[in-house]
This record gives sequence, structure tokens and C-alpha cells, in this order.
Amino acid sequence: MDAKLQELLDKQEIGEVIQRYCRTLDWLDAEGQASCYWPDAQIEYGFFTGRAEDFLPVVMETESNLARRWHMLSQPLIRFHSPSSASSECYGIFGGGRWQDDGTIAGDMIGGRYLDEWEKRAGEHGDEWRIAARTYILDWKSPLTGQPLFEPDPDFPLPTYRIDAAGHPAYRKL
Repeated sequence: MDAKLQELLDKQEIGEVIQRYCRTLDWLDAEGQASCYWPDAQIEYGFFTGRAEDFLPVVMETESNLARRWHMLSQPLIRFHSPSSASSECYGIFGGGRWQDDGTIAGDMIGGRYLDEWEKRAGEHGDEWRIAARTYILDWKSPLTGQPLFEPDPDFPLPTYRIDAAGHPAYRKL
């Protein structure tokens, strides 16, 4: 296959892993989250430094303790070092909220950068790209108060899902 075409396919696959990272955190899909990292990936998040296989239970517990969570990462800038290794950087925005004593939800919106190292290895479905190392850099943090609750709001009648455990009926395996 032409090298440029293979590079485009590899960039697409890496981009899909980044999107899977976001949605599996937001829907509390631990198995999907694990599929984003190689188990021996080195993780540096400030509150955690270590291997991905040890990080996953920590991050899933952290996320499941939130009343809501929302992750969005930009399209990554990717540079290939070889057919099986790459580096990427993308920007990310995270919004989350915890239940407050007065019954409201409040939290923070956080912006930062994901510096990832990638490896293409043999996986469950043939060769696949996963994160081999990740460093997260926090750039800013701003409070998010007055978040909507989970009941219908006649002034803004859009559904608001309460996702407080894995297996939400609206979640689809993609």
C-alpha cells in the first residue's frame, strides 16, 4: 500500500482512539476506556503517575463519583516516527459536576493538553494503535455553577441524561 495512504489510515485510527477515550469516560465504559491504552502505557496526570492498567480503576472511580462529565478533545497533530510509532498533541476541554449539599450540581471546566506517544501492536483485532505513554498538562480551570439537573426544564426542553453507572440504556457500542 502507498505509504501516504497508510499514514492517512493510521491518523484516522489514532483520531478514533482519541474520540473513544472521551466517550468511554463520559458513558463510564471501563472496557472501552481500557482499549485506548496499552496496559503497560506510562501515564502522568499529576494526581496519578504509573501504568495504564493501574490508572484505569482510579480514573473510572473518579469519573463515576461525578454527577456528570463531558470530555472533548481537538483533532490531534500527529507525527509518525516509524510505521508503528507516533507522537501526538491535542487540546482538551473537560466539564464536570458534583452534587452539592443544597441539591445543585457544580464543578469545573478545565482546559489542557494531551501529549501522547502511540504504538501500533498486535491486539485483539489485528494490529492496532493505542496510547503507549500520556502526559496531561493543565492550562486553565474555571468554575461551573448552576448546572442543569436531570428533570425536564420547560424553559430549555432538551433531555439531560443521568449517567451515574455503566450500562446506560442510551449508550451504544460503536
